[in-house]
Amino acid sequence: MDFSMAFQPIVNVESAQVYAYEALVRGPRGESAYSVLSQVTEKNRYSFDQSCRVQAIRLASELRLQDTGAKLSINFLPGSVYSPAACIRLTLETAREVQFPCDRLIFEFTEAEKLNNPRHLEAIAREYHKHGFAIAIDDFGAGFANLSLFADLSANAVKMDMLLVRNVHLRPKSQALIRSFVTLCAQFGMSLVAEGIETEEEYTALRECGVILMQGYLFAKPAFEQLPGIHLPTPGAPSMRMSAALLPAIFTNVI
Repeated sequence: MDFSMAFQPIVNVESAQVYAYEALVRGPRGESAYSVLSQVTEKNRYSFDQSCRVQAIRLASELRLQDTGAKLSINFLPGSVYSPAACIRLTLETAREVQFPCDRLIFEFTEAEKLNNPRHLEAIAREYHKHGFAIAIDDFGAGFANLSLFADLSANAVKMDMLLVRNVHLRPKSQALIRSFVTLCAQFGMSLVAEGIETEEEYTALRECGVILMQGYLFAKPAFEQLPGIHLPTPGAPSMRMSAALLPAIFTNVI
């Protein structure tokens, strides 16, 4: 299967720096993620999952992501991991080959990836932690099993589903939920990321709720085979856009 990656930043809005870049699958000439994911089957899902990791790490290294101080976030399919220790070998080999630090890697999974055995997911998390990898729960709040995963899984971060974020400035109940998530994550020693932010109103409401890690079109759209600069909303002042090459390698929030 021929494909490549686009990168979208996760921004620490408190320090005005890129916390991580998420690798998003794209066609070989920048075609949509669907054009690639629609080709994934039960037969090729393991090889696809392995190839995604390799492609993301190699391309990130070529773009010198490691020099920015940011992390690299990669989506993975837990159902394709038959043995955590065996399935991680190629990831480790690739990281060593291109000299990409393992403690800069985050692996995201979504609740949409149905799991029949939660213990298997915890085994994956434990094995990944041995090598310095972080685990993030994506699309938190989108499925019925999320609260159980939140309570029981040894995850380092959760990413709130964009449906909770959309028009959050007009939804007091969503704001109350998000404030609760901020408090819970602090108590559990986890990072909380809000994704899908598109407007300054959403951004302001999330800041008032205590969220400091954000991702969305407001800051930067995914850039095909590039590390995009970021737009930082500054109420009452001209907006500021920073190039990825100029971002300092100092980060205050660590998964």
